[in-house]
Formats: sequence, C-alpha cells, structure tokens
Amino acid sequence: MDFDPSPTQRALLDALGTLLSRSAGTDRSRELAERGAYDHVLEAVLRRDGFLDLFASEDAGPLEATLAVELIAAELGAVTPVPHLLVLPALGLEQPAGPVVASLDGPAGPVRYGAEATQLLLADGDRCVVAELDPAAAEPVPSAYGYPLARVVPAWHRELAAGTAGTLVNWWRVGASAEAVGMMRRALDLTVAYTKDRTVFRRSLGSFQALQHRLAELSVLVEGARWLVYEAAFNGAPAEASAVAAAHTMTALGRLTRETHQIMGAIGLTTEHDLHLWTLRLQAQRAELGGGQGPRRAAADARWAAAS
Repeated sequence: MDFDPSPTQRALLDALGTLLSRSAGTDRSRELAERGAYDHVLEAVLRRDGFLDLFASEDAGPLEATLAVELIAAELGAVTPVPHLLVLPALGLEQPAGPVVASLDGPAGPVRYGAEATQLLLADGDRCVVAELDPAAAEPVPSAYGYPLARVVPAWHRELAAGTAGTLVNWWRVGASAEAVGMMRRALDLTVAYTKDRTVFRRSLGSFQALQHRLAELSVLVEGARWLVYEAAFNGAPAEASAVAAAHTMTALGRLTRETHQIMGAIGLTTEHDLHLWTLRLQAQRAELGGGQGPRRAAADARWAAAS
C-alpha cells in the first residue's frame, strides 16, 4: 500500500499551496475576521484555476477534492470549500458564487458566513432541501469561534430527490472532518515548533519525555483522523465510513485543543499568538458536526443497518 501522494496529487497540492500562500494565511485571516467577511477574492481565484472542479475532473476526483479542502482549511482560507468542492458536485448541483451553508439536522441554527450566504443545503430526516437565501435578512450572531456566524432566512426552496439527504450528510461529514484535519495538523506543527524553541531549566521543552509522549499521542490521533477521512472520500463517502471518520475526528479535535493550549502555556491563550486561529475554528467544526455523539450514533446505525 502506497501512503505517499501520487505525482498528480503532489502537483495539485503544490499549486494550491502556492496560491494559498499568496491569498490566505494568518494575516489575511485576521484581516477578514475583524470585518466578519467572506473571502470572495480567494473563491474567485480557486474557481478561475479549476480547484472547485476537482470532484468531477478526469485527472482528479473526490479524494483530490478532499485533499484540497484539507489544505484550504490548514491555510485558514475564509471560504466554504466543503459545499463547493464536495457536496454540490456530489449532488449534481451548480455552484453559486459566494458562501454556501448547510444544516444537517433540521432547521438551520447559526451557520458560518451566514450573513453573506446565497444558498442553504438542508437535511431534515430523509428530506434534502436547497434553499435560496436573502443575505439582507440574515441575523448576525456574536462569535468567538473564528468564523462569522448568522441565522439565515430562506427566500424560497426546492426539495431534491429521495436519497439525496444521505449524500449531503455523508459528504459534509467527510469535508468538515477534512477541514478539521488540516487545522489540527497545523496546530500540532505549531506546538511542536514551540517545544523545540522554548527552553526550561536550560533544556528544550521538547526534550522532556512526558511532553514527547503527549505530542506522540496527538500525532497518532490526527493521523488516524486523516486516513479515515481519505478512506471515506476515496470510497465515495459511504454512511458508515463517513460517520466513523467524523466520530474519530471529534475525539482527536477535543484532545488536541486541550493539549496544545496546555503545552504552550500562557502564550497559547493569547490572541496575539496564532494558535487560536486554528483551535477556535475547530470548535465551530465540532458544533457543525453535532459533536461526537451524532457521528458515533450514525456509525452504529449504519453498521446495524448493514448487518440486518
């Protein structure tokens, strides 16, 4: 089994990384967060360069689209890559300009970028609904989670064919988990670099075995989440695999947030440091996926359904 990216995947990630180094990152994230704004410029560049078409591309596919979602999140791109790169193509829907939001369990609560969103994807039991939104009617909600949040007001909606609710939920779980993996990997890298540079009692903080063990355990959790997400994406987001990936990601997310802030100490609790740019967004991912309980129950339901 080959765990290295293929030449095509490597070229794709290199090109996307170059684009994001110019159009995203910590400074851009802070600038947009101050205004509570969506990055329409970044979305336009991603669309122009074909990254929003990876899902159905002859040279790529759902796995490559998932890799792109992960990298966009790692670089703090202030766009909605999950619906644009994964969910809308999986549903066979056109991609509108601007943010697209979703609710996986009935009527939508506050959603990220809801104040500028043009379309809502709603899963309500077996029903899957596409609703057009009026941004002027959205109700902004105060947020400490790195994303601007708002309650949305549908202008009109249409119901999709039977079975599409499962497609929406499964691909959203894969995509949101991929976003979380990208952010967790970057937060972990930041923490490891800190332990190498920080000295205590004339020794590198990272030389203490207890911290090495904690960081190693975090690495195992994050890598597990990463490969579960890749497997689910490669196999077309089946219900059980998508739920298992999301459930494990929620476990890893909670542990990583707690440990990275503890290891970095007081500096990791300040907004001047970059760590919170990833870890606060992770809490929004947790809420969007229904915490750990929702995916775990979905995984159990899918397993029992397959066994019966």
